[in-house]
Amino acid sequence: MSSPHENQRSGRVSLVGAGPGDPELLTLKALKRLQSADIVFYDRLVGAGVLDLINPVAEMVPVGKSKGEHSVPQDIIQLKLIEAAKGGKMVVRLKGGDPFVFGRGGEEVDALRAAGVDVDVVPGISSALGCAASAQIPLTHRDHAQSVTFVTGHAKLDEEPDLDWRALARVNQTVVVFMGVGTAPRMTQRLMQAGRSGETPVAVIENGTRENERVVVGELSRLPALLEANGIEGPALLIVGEAVACGRQQLDELVQEVAT
Repeated sequence: MSSPHENQRSGRVSLVGAGPGDPELLTLKALKRLQSADIVFYDRLVGAGVLDLINPVAEMVPVGKSKGEHSVPQDIIQLKLIEAAKGGKMVVRLKGGDPFVFGRGGEEVDALRAAGVDVDVVPGISSALGCAASAQIPLTHRDHAQSVTFVTGHAKLDEEPDLDWRALARVNQTVVVFMGVGTAPRMTQRLMQAGRSGETPVAVIENGTRENERVVVGELSRLPALLEANGIEGPALLIVGEAVACGRQQLDELVQEVAT
């Protein structure tokens, strides 16, 4: 005869990448985790179509963050994950993009391990990859970009990111900025001071891969004005580099100019 402890199911946590928004970009493993979850803690940037795929009887807990507002502090999120798993639940921590690309997945895994909770990570398509592909902007290109660098537009306590601006200003590379709308004026200034040409092509992708995707293109020197003129307040992805000129929006505008 088994004891009550043997009958009690052992809980675990899966950190699942939801991708940039389009539900068809989910991995099969991510879909399986969503459909077998007892409780899902999800971020604000997870697409509605992705949320529709979650087990209909699962408990849904929003823990999203927005610019200047953290609805649930990070340490509280981690405590909730631990509590749910130790209660025997199959827990999904659902994150936009990929959990380990500016998604605080590393912090959460550390906390779960320290608490003795079983955890696994299901990668998702990073918004950098998904949004760039949707806009047909190659992040690398033999003629225009031999490297690509992902950076964040903000750091802890709203400090300026500690970035190697001289390295980021080199030509023939692509710089992808996550969460950079609010700090775009400062980042533009820093890049140009470090030697990046003001004529370097830039793209701003808002709601990438979704039905309401917007792609705005221009030059680095005019990036802050570009954001203001188009009413872009975020979330949006910024892409800086010569390869941006190969993008769909740039080519469409070129065709329009030729036609007129």
